[in-house]
Formats: sequence, structure tokens, C-alpha cells
Amino acid sequence: MASRVNTSFTLIPNQKYRRSNRRSSCSSNTLDSNSLPLSTLGNFKALPLEIFQIILRYLSVKDISMLSMVSKTISQHIINYISTSWGSKRLLLQDFHNLELPGRRQESTILEHYRSLGLLFKRCTLLLPTKERLKYIHKILAETLTAGWDELECHRVYNFLCELTNLSRKMQTVVCSKPGSARKLELRIRLFCRNVLLDHWIHQSDSAFWLTRILKPWPMVNQARLLYVIFGPISPQDVVPREWLLENNARLLILSGNNICFTFMASKAVNGRAIELARLIVFLALVCEKELYCMDWAVKMMQKVCKVFSTPVERNNFLQSVANAFACVIMEMLQAVM
Repeated sequence: MASRVNTSFTLIPNQKYRRSNRRSSCSSNTLDSNSLPLSTLGNFKALPLEIFQIILRYLSVKDISMLSMVSKTISQHIINYISTSWGSKRLLLQDFHNLELPGRRQESTILEHYRSLGLLFKRCTLLLPTKERLKYIHKILAETLTAGWDELECHRVYNFLCELTNLSRKMQTVVCSKPGSARKLELRIRLFCRNVLLDHWIHQSDSAFWLTRILKPWPMVNQARLLYVIFGPISPQDVVPREWLLENNARLLILSGNNICFTFMASKAVNGRAIELARLIVFLALVCEKELYCMDWAVKMMQKVCKVFSTPVERNNFLQSVANAFACVIMEMLQAVM
């Protein structure tokens, strides 16, 4: 019969035991070294998974987060525990208003609980890549806190977030000021909308819902400005979105649909910006050619815009500007090739 191994000390790989434990180590040497592989679960290996999860119920959230750093295997068991109904009910408090705590003490207790919970998520996913960590945390929160919410509840959440972060007031400041005059505020709005409301959804319909909530209160010109701030390219040296290439503007107009495209172009025609409009017409044609769209669409859109001009003289000047714009773009292309 094999002798029992003293488990009163922690086994450390590649390190000798202390002298006080020499007797135990000598007796253990009689066993085959391969017959006792070191388990990352330690003494928890002897426990069924159900017992391990029962033990977790008696630990505080902070203690569970400390335990999650013991080994990768234990961390995985804790992640599985959080995903169970028992774990989620205990850790992800949902019935805030029924906690039997007076006033400020209740608020501070809830806040402290979720601080500890955030630390637990951070520690139990420590070995995962950042992208995978964010996906896991979003999955847990979506399945427990917002699962089954209807559209009205989502509206209330958005209104609450706007009130809590003063999002509407910040957007008002940005859309009513010149581009770049509130650079840090533009970046904050961009990061909040993208990281909190838009980017993490799997289905485009969910992103479209929140984007609709962001844009709906504003007139079209401010909607365009917000879209530019939220999705426009950013310079590495600055937070202000860089000016788009005219080809990209033309592609966005085509994808926006006939009504928005015509409204945008008619506005330029009415405001006397015929030269800009002519260059835009050229790039609409180029995008149609590149993307294999029907060229008849660009021709019909140009004909429709021509009707916006009130006099034949303005219309002829616009057509001449289109011809000149085609010539300039062709020369630019030839110079780039040469």
C-alpha cells in the first residue's frame, strides 16, 4: 500500500521542499513521479463541480475574483459559474429597488458590488485577448441584464444614458459650432456612440436601432454632421475627422438613396455652388463606372438637377462647368499615370 503524501504544504514545480518536510518528501519519492501529475485545480480536483459552485456561493465577489487568478482551470470554472442561472442571479443584481438598505447606503452598496464584479470580470478573463474579453463581458451582460427587453425599454435606456451623460447637450454644442472648434468633445461623442451604443452588436438591425435614436432628434444637416463625427476618418495627429475624398462623398450619396442624393445636390444648385456640384457629378459617374452601377442613373440625376436652375443661362453655365470638371479630372489622372 502506497504511503500518503503530506498535503500540508503547497507543491511548487522545480523547487525543493523545506527541511521540515523532508520526511514527507522522502516517503513520496517511493511513488512513481508520473503517477501524481500536478493539477492546476489543487485540492479542488477532488470536488465535484457542483460542490465547487456551492463553495463559491459562500465567497464574496472580491474573494471569487482573487480565486480566479489561482490558475487558468479555476478561472474557467468560475466563468462557467457566472454563466449558470445561480451565478448570474447572485452576481448580476437586477432588482435594485427591493434591496432592504436605507438611502445612500443602498446606492453605495450597489456601486461597490458592481465595482467588485468588474474586477472579477477583469481577473477571470485576464489570459484572453482584449477583443475576446470584451465579447465575453458583453455576452454575459446582454444575456442577463437586457435579455428580452422590448423596444420601449431600449428607448428608456437611451433616454437615461442621454440624461446621465448630457449627450444631447454635447451634441448640440458640436453641431452648432464649426468643425474642429470643439475637438475633444467631438472625440468623446464619437467614442461614446461607437463603443457604448453601436459597434458591439452582432446584428445590423440592433446597430440601426441605436443609430436611429441618435439621429432622430436632429434636422438633416445636423444628422450629416453627426454621421461625419461618428464614422468619419480620423487623422493620427488630431481628433477632428479629415476631409473625405470627393469620390468617397459621391459613393456615400449613391448609397444614401435617390431622395437624399438629390436633396443634397439641389441645395448646392440653389446656393450658387455650381462648380462644386459639377465636380460631384463627375465623381458620381466615376463611382458608377467603378462599382458597375447603371450609368443611366447618373444621367437622370443630372437631368433632374438641371431643372433646379431657374434660368437657361444658369443651366448652360452648369453644363459647361461639368464639361470643364471632366477635363480637369482626366488631366489629373493622366498626370498621376505619367
